[in-house]
Amino acid sequence: MIGNDWDEKLKVIWDSPGFNNFYHTILNEYNKKEIFPPKDYIFNALKLTSFKDTRVVIVGQDPYHGVGEAMGLSFSVNKGIKIPPSLQNIYKELQSDLGIPPKEDGDLTNWAKNGVLLLNAVLTVEKDKPASHRNLGWEPLTDYIIKVLNMKEESVVFILWGNFAKEKAKYITNPKHYIITSPHPSPLSAYSGFFGSKPFSKTNDFLIKNNQKPINWNLN
Repeated sequence: MIGNDWDEKLKVIWDSPGFNNFYHTILNEYNKKEIFPPKDYIFNALKLTSFKDTRVVIVGQDPYHGVGEAMGLSFSVNKGIKIPPSLQNIYKELQSDLGIPPKEDGDLTNWAKNGVLLLNAVLTVEKDKPASHRNLGWEPLTDYIIKVLNMKEESVVFILWGNFAKEKAKYITNPKHYIITSPHPSPLSAYSGFFGSKPFSKTNDFLIKNNQKPINWNLN
């Protein structure tokens, strides 16, 4: 389904009758309603960042629910789409932390190609209905992805912004890994501790200390 090492790592999910029934139900929804992201982008995060290459995970909630926004990567939007407020705040913190100026668009594909798994907990959404596909069947898959990464021999940084993402922390038990938490970058909470949290420099400091290549956070 993915085309890289995730296929083997997630074989138990792909072969599960329960997941297959759920997945076909979701695909049928595309024939009846406007569902985002497009079918080909549902697993974009896994396609762009293999298990082997994953050094950082940034957990989001569910895809953006506006037309043309969602592209299968948490917090990321397609080029030509207005940058959402949460992503604007992520850009501000990136500039404050590492001096990297904001990008003119919201496409985070470069991060995904540099080892940052941009994983939403829920992989699809109905147009204009945020969280509409929550608790339908995506969570067992994304929980399992976190569990598989928890078993990875190389150190991984898990960046959990907001209470929803922090729910995944219970699956991260391997002391080799590093969990960074803060309030969500949403305008509602960014000033409560997201700004000034320095997640990008903390990530690279940890990776370097653990003999890993740091992330190139440059957006261009």
